[in-house]
Amino acid sequence: MTVHLTASALPVTWKKASASNPNDNCVELASHVGTVVVRDSKNPDGPAHVHQPGAVAAFLAATAAGQLVPVA
Repeated sequence: MTVHLTASALPVTWKKASASNPNDNCVELASHVGTVVVRDSKNPDGPAHVHQPGAVAAFLAATAAGQLVPVA
């Protein structure tokens, strides 16, 4: 189940990949109460998507393995 919260309302420290776009066009992650929250760096006051750590780990592993295909 995904819960949507306002990103700026969360008391977290957001992190993004060191290889991210210098124009802030990326996603940022944070840890919050045993979950992983994700937001769009271009819209820091927009929604934060809350996920279980295992789901995020599976997504990152599939991405690293090239198992996800970009949508045009």
